[in-house]
Amino acid sequence: MLATLNDIYPDAQKRRIAVGAFNIVNFENILAVLETAEKLNEPVIMAFAQTHEENHIATLDTMGPVMMLMAEQAKVPVVVHLDHGVNISYIEKALKMGFTSVMFDGSALPYEENVAKTKEAVKLARAYHASIEAEIGKMAGITLNNSGITENRKSNRSNYTDPAEAADFVAKTGVDCLACSFGTVHGEYFSEPNLDFDLVKELSEATNVPIVMHGGSGVSHEDYKKVIANGVRKINYFTYMDKAGAAGAGALKEPNYFHEYAQAGKDAMQKDVESAMRCFTNKDEGSL
Repeated sequence: MLATLNDIYPDAQKRRIAVGAFNIVNFENILAVLETAEKLNEPVIMAFAQTHEENHIATLDTMGPVMMLMAEQAKVPVVVHLDHGVNISYIEKALKMGFTSVMFDGSALPYEENVAKTKEAVKLARAYHASIEAEIGKMAGITLNNSGITENRKSNRSNYTDPAEAADFVAKTGVDCLACSFGTVHGEYFSEPNLDFDLVKELSEATNVPIVMHGGSGVSHEDYKKVIANGVRKINYFTYMDKAGAAGAGALKEPNYFHEYAQAGKDAMQKDVESAMRCFTNKDEGSL
């Protein structure tokens, strides 16, 4: 069943858990995510990032309608979310498809321009009765902006989100949730993550909106639990799910058909998604 972020956040806040937002680039991703959500009886977010199209991995025209159809048929609440939208026209395209949530990412813009553009995106999302996320602070990793794609995986504390600025941003824009920088990176980690847990709590208290953790793949379960305890209510996850799928397909010794690769990849991704989702929702193995 379709839901917005605002539909699922109150329960997440009450239970002090985070909802997983899993990026979708193929049908096997969808199956891995929805089958796991239904197994654990938890709401979930399926996201499509504008960067996927820019990287020629998948297109919104292809994946969007399939995501919508599968979400409508799901037995649990499913948010269909546009991740890292940098163009208002692209965001509107997703909303016209029926996406129940969108993100405008103006983090690469000067602060006041980010505020102005985010307000424009908020007005658009409200017209479609969709929820909206935005971002301030600079995250390391792969970034899409109007000039193209850049990649930088070095994290610097000077780029972390300032709580006072975050509070001002939320007050001026009226966004439903805020993606912040506090030590994660987009994509694969090549060194141990160094997360500022105290900053997460400060951001949550200053903004009074759910905090979103981008670059969620590769973080330890212990660190997940710490950021969730301090106010993170949405965790974006893709890279390590994708890597799990590749490993599962690659482990086949003598495949005869492509569908065997696809099934093995889906099964491996589902195990990875379940591990993450159990951690996010305090349903770790042995705790049920």
